[in-house]
Amino acid sequence: MAQDIIIECIFFDGVIPRSEADEYVQLRNNGGGVVELKDWKLTDLSDETPEFTFGAYALEPGGRIRVYTNQVHPEWGGFSFGRRSSIWHNTEPDTAGLFSPDGRLVAQRTYPPGCE
Repeated sequence: MAQDIIIECIFFDGVIPRSEADEYVQLRNNGGGVVELKDWKLTDLSDETPEFTFGAYALEPGGRIRVYTNQVHPEWGGFSFGRRSSIWHNTEPDTAGLFSPDGRLVAQRTYPPGCE
């Protein structure tokens, strides 16, 4: 169910200079059933951009995925905003928001703390 998906953390201070392509938002399915993420949206609520829309993907119970700024890691789902500059500000924290296909905000997270 939608309420079982959380934004677990945001890795907001990438180590790649300027672009911080290795930044990511990590989602987790805390529920007991599979959640189909097709047409779900992840966005920076603070700036209202960029927005990432998921294609077909079944997130298993206990499963985690990451949406990177500009890298693709198949072991984490293979998701990327495809953006050439950083998304998550280091000095003025942003809030990430996850929306279900019907437009409902189902999860949000502000940092710090980030991902360990």
